Amino acid sequence: MPARAPKVAKQLNISLSRIEDFLNSKGFEVKIKPTTKIDDKQYDLLLQEFSQDVSDKANIKEAIDSNRKEREINISTFENDSIKEKEKLKEKKPTIEEKLVKEEVGQAIIDKGIEKKEEETLINHDLHEEKSEHKKNDLNNDSTVSIKKDSQDKKTDEGKYIEENKNTLKGPVLTGEKIDLSKFEKKKRKVASSSQTLKKEGKKKRKRIFKDQNKNNNSQKKHSPEVDNVKIQKKIAETLDKLTNKGKSSSVKFRKQKREERREKALEEQKIADQEKSILKVTEFVTVGELASMMNVNPNEVISSCMTLGIMVAMNQRLDAETLSIVAEEFGFQVEFVSADVQESIIEEDDDESKLCKRAPIVTIMGHVDHGKTSLLDYIRKENVIAGESGGITQHIGAYEVTLGDDRKITFIDTPGHEAFTAMRARGAQVTDLAIIVIAVDDDVMPQTKEAISHAQAANVPIVFAFNKIDKPNSSSNKLKEQLSSMNLLVEDWGGKYQSQDISAKTGLGIDELLEKVLLESDLLELKANPERNASGTIIEASLDKGKGYVATILVRNGTLKKGDFILAGQYTGKVKAMFDERGNLLNQAEPSCPTAILGLNGAPQAGDGFNVMSEEKEAKQIATKRNQLQREQSIRTQKHITLDEIGRRLAIGDFKELNIIVKADVDGSIQALSDSFLKLTSDQIQVNVIHKGVGQITDSDVLLASASNAIIIGFQVRPSVSARKLADKESIDIRMYSVIYDAINAVKDALEGMHEPELKEEVIGNVEIREVFKIPKVGSIAGSYVTDGKIERNSEIRLIRDGIVIYTGKLASLKRFKEDVKEVSKNYECGLNIENFNDIKVGDFIEVFNHVKS
Repeated sequence: MPARAPKVAKQLNISLSRIEDFLNSKGFEVKIKPTTKIDDKQYDLLLQEFSQDVSDKANIKEAIDSNRKEREINISTFENDSIKEKEKLKEKKPTIEEKLVKEEVGQAIIDKGIEKKEEETLINHDLHEEKSEHKKNDLNNDSTVSIKKDSQDKKTDEGKYIEENKNTLKGPVLTGEKIDLSKFEKKKRKVASSSQTLKKEGKKKRKRIFKDQNKNNNSQKKHSPEVDNVKIQKKIAETLDKLTNKGKSSSVKFRKQKREERREKALEEQKIADQEKSILKVTEFVTVGELASMMNVNPNEVISSCMTLGIMVAMNQRLDAETLSIVAEEFGFQVEFVSADVQESIIEEDDDESKLCKRAPIVTIMGHVDHGKTSLLDYIRKENVIAGESGGITQHIGAYEVTLGDDRKITFIDTPGHEAFTAMRARGAQVTDLAIIVIAVDDDVMPQTKEAISHAQAANVPIVFAFNKIDKPNSSSNKLKEQLSSMNLLVEDWGGKYQSQDISAKTGLGIDELLEKVLLESDLLELKANPERNASGTIIEASLDKGKGYVATILVRNGTLKKGDFILAGQYTGKVKAMFDERGNLLNQAEPSCPTAILGLNGAPQAGDGFNVMSEEKEAKQIATKRNQLQREQSIRTQKHITLDEIGRRLAIGDFKELNIIVKADVDGSIQALSDSFLKLTSDQIQVNVIHKGVGQITDSDVLLASASNAIIIGFQVRPSVSARKLADKESIDIRMYSVIYDAINAVKDALEGMHEPELKEEVIGNVEIREVFKIPKVGSIAGSYVTDGKIERNSEIRLIRDGIVIYTGKLASLKRFKEDVKEVSKNYECGLNIENFNDIKVGDFIEVFNHVKS
């Protein structure tokens, strides 16, 4: 008959899981539950396998029953013995007490005139007879019943004898027998307890009771040795508690313990604080001046330390991680890099090799300024990229995806060549798989070219040399190859390992061959990625768009980024709301090696920061908060507050002058470049401090900060808001706007020469709001405008501003009021205008009107 599993388990003395494992091993696919039934075949197998457990259970039960019966028998016999002993005591007590009472009665009957001596003689005689009776009982070992009867008969006889012979007493009767009193007293002490004499004797010998207790304890210890171990452990625990003051202590001990704990805690905190003082938490590419400030030493000592290492540095030059560690160690400090510490918070997943797919190579184009890097990319993309850059030079880092004729894709990263963009070039080299070094044949191997090569070598990236402008007459690349060979860089034509190609970015000569060599190098690298995992990659650029919010240009290295993912980038987090390619087309997902612009971050991360897609928003915010705290700590420690001693030391050197600058720009990369360039302008007479830097429009808070710190504001490709402009005029704050980096650096450099103003000054004369746009064939876009502030003049220069960002700088083609051409339009009047060579005008844009005047 089938039975339920719990019943079978109880019979066989095994668990349900054991039954399930056994039946599965025998080929029965069953999942044992309390309601599962076991059929006869399964039960026979279980009984055959676990019969030993059943017999063990029966033996154990039988042993338990036998032990229980023995215990009951022992208890019953012990109880019977104790009852018999109690009855003996009860029977003995009244026998002796009766004697004593009758003796007293007999003595009372005797005439009062009898002497005391006679009374004692009579009592001694009775006691003598009583002692002899006890002795006879001990020798004969008679039963207690016969003893009682004899003693009672003798008592009655003795009573009669006393009453009848009271007048003829002659003293004690001598029988000639000797009585052992000591032996008799022992017997008597065991039985009688009412006599005062016996009580006194019992009190005198309490030690015998103590011995009896010891005997009982010893007998118990023999029967239960495990009790000893428990007591020993308990005693040890109590002793330890007393030593550590953790036992049941008084309030005084409790307060003392608290004081000791507080003292130990204070000592530990002091040790930790001393250790932290010798640890510098820094990021990579910290300047010499910042490092000296954090170590509280003279910058000249740091510079001399670098010179002993064979590194020639200036005060505002940035140091790499290895140099930072060596220099700090010489001054007794340890360096802890912030990015490396925070990166441990994110656990990297190991990719399954079966899921890995080929990905497009990421190629960085590097080289000196004006050597044709962007022109090369312009030809490959077949678009005019240079037209969007001010002054014809690249000031932003850009990422572009190009599809070749055989449907193979290459992702290009274009980096600036100016010396101010050292950090940006270093970040570009770390991101890339391959580097193209562009060198113009009509020029030499310039310092920035050498620096780009060193960045690529440090990142262990393959290099392909592109010798540009080969279309010029009498041009040859042999001179460049010779200069490279002197740097221990041999091209393949000269028997080396580096590929090279003569190209012309203008005519397209040799560009196809260059791309083939790039693809060949990438095939050797065997670039693969897992598109099925969470995305990770690098931030290329970040900016603030007034209508869209923070926009970050990213490059996906691994995984697939999808719309709606939670992303962690640097110290900022967010949910991906939208994605665009470099041409502004909407994307739903970005696969490996795909550059894209995303919306949804709550801030503008630094260029070069890594990003990761997190499974939970809470985890991403926790890591971002930790990064923010570390970043803030580093900024506080590098910006050391000035003290009276510090001012006195600087005044002892000479006249003290200080220039504070606030830098605002459209993207983070430009901010870093400008800040580094301004800090390099520091001299012995004037110190330059960048007290604040950020992306986006110049706001009221920037003006208030400049007013409080006596600073000037430098805007690069950004404009102040109308309220910020009015506040700056009220507070007499100098706001300078530039669109070319050379102009900003040169203007500040000229101003620092004695702190004089430059000769030319930009004066804003009016602001115009565009309220309507009309498209007219053969003319372009006509803007219906309203003058909100100042006036607009026909011959003035103008800037088109959209969301605080400068879109275009140029001149007016025409200015009309109704149908008539006018020279100027004043405040609170409407007008129509046309911008020369520019038609991308939108409703809501602002036009800033300005003139250059001599100071």
